[in-house]
Amino acid sequence: MNPFLLNRRKFVATAAMAAAATSLRAQAIPVKQATLTIPATADGPHMPSDFIGLSYEVRQLTDVDFFSPKNEGLIRSFRELARNGVLRLGGNTSEFAYWKPTPESPEPEHSAVREVVGEPKASYYPVTAKAVRNLAEFLKATGWTCLYGIGMGTNTPARAAEEATFVARTLGDRLQYFQIGNEVDLFNRHLRDPKTWSAKTYLDEWLALARAITAAVPEARFGMPDVASDVNWLTEIAAQWPAVQNPPHVTTLTHHYYFGGPATNPAVNIPNLMKPATMAKVQKTADLATAAAGKMDARVRMTEGNTCYRGGKPGVSDVFAAALWSADYSLLLASNNYSGVNLHGGTGKSVAVSVGGSLPGDALLAEQGATPAEIASHPHPFYTPIATFDGRYELEPVARGLQFAGAMSGGRLFKDDFTGQLQARGVNATGYAAVMPDGARVVVILNKDLNEDADVILDFGKGANRKVIVETMQAPAVDSRDAKISEQAHGKLGEDGRFRISAPHASGVRVTVG
Repeated sequence: MNPFLLNRRKFVATAAMAAAATSLRAQAIPVKQATLTIPATADGPHMPSDFIGLSYEVRQLTDVDFFSPKNEGLIRSFRELARNGVLRLGGNTSEFAYWKPTPESPEPEHSAVREVVGEPKASYYPVTAKAVRNLAEFLKATGWTCLYGIGMGTNTPARAAEEATFVARTLGDRLQYFQIGNEVDLFNRHLRDPKTWSAKTYLDEWLALARAITAAVPEARFGMPDVASDVNWLTEIAAQWPAVQNPPHVTTLTHHYYFGGPATNPAVNIPNLMKPATMAKVQKTADLATAAAGKMDARVRMTEGNTCYRGGKPGVSDVFAAALWSADYSLLLASNNYSGVNLHGGTGKSVAVSVGGSLPGDALLAEQGATPAEIASHPHPFYTPIATFDGRYELEPVARGLQFAGAMSGGRLFKDDFTGQLQARGVNATGYAAVMPDGARVVVILNKDLNEDADVILDFGKGANRKVIVETMQAPAVDSRDAKISEQAHGKLGEDGRFRISAPHASGVRVTVG
């Protein structure tokens, strides 16, 4: 039997216990109990109301009807995920886009680049005025805003300024800022001379493009440098920034994050995705990024990432484990004062082009003997938060994790180390809490332990005799393609202001008091 599958009878029993959250736990089942104190006021970072976001390849704009008011199914999925999220357009393919303002506009000459396995081939394509107009209407329909990526690898300041002018005028207040260049720390692989490329040479090029854009769009704001993994670039740029004369308006330092990859790497598995050491590495990145941002009076945003780079891994990226990971990852970043998170996705074709033409996950399934029908039952790409099946759009488990965490958007988080208190009890669980603008308190417990259940007492203080709502995020198994968020119980705090919940292994519990 797969060691990660939950016994279905035990799953039903533990779900029932979560519903009866105020009752005593059955003593026959071993639990790890912790008491968390949740005061009426919080002193931690503010989690923006638009914290939740998605990332797509710029090449997705070649299908002008994708981000358009006609695509009602995608609009519904965006609105279901978040009422006012942030769409980021960028990705590897952004470096091969060129601006085509009219049907008669000629294709410009392009600089020569090296072709490298795993990197997108030099396949140039236009971004048209119609695509941008449709994007503007799509954003209005969803209530979302946009981080718009403009290429650096094969672009010129003049073309960048022309595109930015049209985008800024067309998107209006739906445009948060421009991002120039994607994963610039990897340009030395195929777009720039590896002997000379560095954070310093990048900054010089970036300033030329950003200043051209600012001259055309004086109110332009920017995010930078959008590195793939080398967050030391943020530190280097922050150190160089004071010497920049009349710097462009940078509001956000940005980086990417993928847990691992590609799909063929055996280390990309559910136990490794769930273990505390994975988030400990995330915390180290956050420490470096936020320190650099503080020196530039900016915030940090993770603008592209997911479980497994190069399209994701079937059985890891598209299952319930990814929901637990994305909820935990998002709230950890929020607790580090990040302005948001954008998980990468899109259509299988757009992502496949961005990684050289094919998805490693497909080859892995074929090697495992999967039939064409079985391969088609997975989302493509495997990590996409919103998948397309026969013309229908569906929120994948990784999106359910974003949605579950997103309930805290707009709130102020506590600085308390709830995760440390839970893990001190010997269970691999994490905890976060926030006070919302209306005074309600929200607590999220994510039990990523594959074996141990947790019993948690939430202490809201005496006199806090208020209504309680308990919701769960769960699935029949941690490697199930299913993931559901459901309301399980209502109640009131006890006279002592305490409330007891069960957090079964491989599940999430959200408690709202107010």
